Amino acid sequence: MKFSVRLVLATVGILLFSVLILVWTFRTALRRDLEANLAASLQREAELIQGALPDNPRGWDRIVGRLARDRGQRVTLVGTTGRPLADSRIPPGQLGTLDALAGREDVAAALAGTVGTTRTTDAGRVYLHVAVPGDPIVVVTTDLIGLEATAAEAQRSVLWAALLALVVGSVLALGVGRTVARPLGDLAGAARAIPAGQVPRFPRSGILEIDQLTQAIRDLGNQLADRGEAVRAGRDEASALVDAMVEGVLATDARGRITSANPAARRFLGFGPDDPLPDLPQLFRTRVARDVVDSTLRGDGVQDREVELGGRVLLTSSRPLASGGAVLVLHDLTALRRLEAVRKDFVANVSHELKTPITVIAGYADTLLQDETDPERRRFLEAVRAHAARMHQLVDDQLSLARIESGRWEPALEAVDLAGAARAAWSARTVQGTPTLRFEVRTGPGAETAAADPEAVQQILGNLFDNAIRHTPPDGTVAVHTRAEGGGVTLAVTDTGSGIPGEHLPRIFERYYRADPARSREAGGTGLGLAIVKHLTEAHGGQVRVESELGHGTTVSCWFPRPVT
Repeated sequence: MKFSVRLVLATVGILLFSVLILVWTFRTALRRDLEANLAASLQREAELIQGALPDNPRGWDRIVGRLARDRGQRVTLVGTTGRPLADSRIPPGQLGTLDALAGREDVAAALAGTVGTTRTTDAGRVYLHVAVPGDPIVVVTTDLIGLEATAAEAQRSVLWAALLALVVGSVLALGVGRTVARPLGDLAGAARAIPAGQVPRFPRSGILEIDQLTQAIRDLGNQLADRGEAVRAGRDEASALVDAMVEGVLATDARGRITSANPAARRFLGFGPDDPLPDLPQLFRTRVARDVVDSTLRGDGVQDREVELGGRVLLTSSRPLASGGAVLVLHDLTALRRLEAVRKDFVANVSHELKTPITVIAGYADTLLQDETDPERRRFLEAVRAHAARMHQLVDDQLSLARIESGRWEPALEAVDLAGAARAAWSARTVQGTPTLRFEVRTGPGAETAAADPEAVQQILGNLFDNAIRHTPPDGTVAVHTRAEGGGVTLAVTDTGSGIPGEHLPRIFERYYRADPARSREAGGTGLGLAIVKHLTEAHGGQVRVESELGHGTTVSCWFPRPVT
């Protein structure tokens, strides 16, 4: 409903209610005032009649009749006992037929010494009685027909005046409503134009409150325009940055529909700039990729998961959005993986080619040492043999890594006795001249064996023992302990050696990385032992972690899962 119509209806309703109250109040007050005036007039007439009565009661009938005719009213004289003594409308001989009037309110009041007034109804007509005390009591009676007629006429006059005021008020309300509604309608149109991007036209009403509202909406529109411009600029900048990224970026809604994709993502996925993209669940088909999609749509997020898609190797990460959906980032690792493959092949080939000459060098050094008696020459030949042995170990480690990384090696799982494997690996180091360190083995309940490749376990323990021996003083301890953990078995090697600084811990499993390069080279390490440990453990589906504190030793833990039956 329009504002002007509402205003007119409200005004008419208020005016109509006011008119009804006015007419009812006016009629009631007018009747009350007219009746009071009439009662006062009748009282004066009764007093005049009382003063005109002679002392002889015999003449009262005649005087009462004449006075009543002159005034057009009924006059009754009542004695102190309440019995009528004379009445202008009843002959004297019939007064005995009248009832005593002592019980009527006006007469009772007069008998009590005060002026009494009462109203009675007879044959549908209302009469007003006024009784003045005295001896006799004078009662003057008149009907209220004239009073009612006067009140009705006055009421009609007031009603017509009120109806005229109602009409005039409605017309004025309609005019005011249109005056107010027009600028409000224009203001509503201006408010609708702001979000539509159109130029708003603000009205000038001359009404203070509407002009204030207009100014407030104008200021709001300006602020929204400024903020919208800032948002568009930020969006364009973000869009330009995303489009310029070498990583692919996909944005999806909560149902998996792709809402945006930058050029890199389209290129990785094999779509053109204008080609429609399917929903995310239909985009990836491989099992690993499907796991990524499921985790993304559940809102769990994915971190650095490799998937293969269309001959490409993509590193995927996803993050859920607060409003639903997610952002999926794709990093193309295809070229990097090719370079890694070239590197692995190169390392494997070079290692194979180096193994034969190194073996020959070591053999010739051993042969020459058998017949050499000169101390200086023996020192040189022993140095050649030691470095040849170190080169041989380095080549063997490289070949082991190349074999594991190529994916051609798979562990042959058996129930390996961990305590026995640890003692066997330690005995091999003792035969080779291991310093006199204390060695301990402790197996936890349910962790006596692990499902693993026996040779791999020996290689893991051997590399961990080599590191522990190199960094533990002669009076130190190397301990092996096992425990059941997380549906598998953890094999841990602890030493009381020098420890590893905290800043080096995240990188110690990288190949050739040395926390203390000078000391490691002096001790004869190749820098590949922990990398081999990590790759062998992960090839079993396990995990490796290290705990160390500088000056307080190191613990390397390898967790092997139990096979699923």
